[in-house]
Amino acid sequence: MRIYGNRQIKTLSGRLTRPTTSRVREAVFEIWRGQIAGCCWLDLCCGSGSMGAEALCRGAGLAIGIEQSGRACSVIRENWQLVAKPEQSWQVIRGDVARRLPKLKQTFDRIYFDPPYDSGIYEVVLDAIATQTLLAPNGELCVEHTPAYALPLELKGIIAQRTKTYGNSAVTFYVRR
Repeated sequence: MRIYGNRQIKTLSGRLTRPTTSRVREAVFEIWRGQIAGCCWLDLCCGSGSMGAEALCRGAGLAIGIEQSGRACSVIRENWQLVAKPEQSWQVIRGDVARRLPKLKQTFDRIYFDPPYDSGIYEVVLDAIATQTLLAPNGELCVEHTPAYALPLELKGIIAQRTKTYGNSAVTFYVRR
């Protein structure tokens, strides 16, 4: 897989993860153009870490990823170490995203959440993001899902702004009320 600047990163073989397609990745970063440099980035269910790696390549000041699979965490660490500049900070946390979110003690300018489509954890994680006030006042959350799945329009102070569909994937963007 290649990301920003034609950099190649590793992915896991098999079906353990479903990397975000290049079409979706490029669309998200085009929507967020000019808003990544220096931002605090949170990548949830990050698989190979392609979205966080892309954010680091585009100048994010901090990237934190949460992923349940130990094998995936190893790949993410390799990928992020490969692309991060010395002045950038990053951390990969292994564990269940819903259980790890309450332990984060900061806000994030950009949050990308891409769980397995059939995981059933969308509302639980959205609730945790809203309840823990993890989204910065002017931040934005992007949730990847199937086009057929209807995410809530509002949940405890976070509001859906728009949804874009790209083939078999859709992304819904949320902001704080």
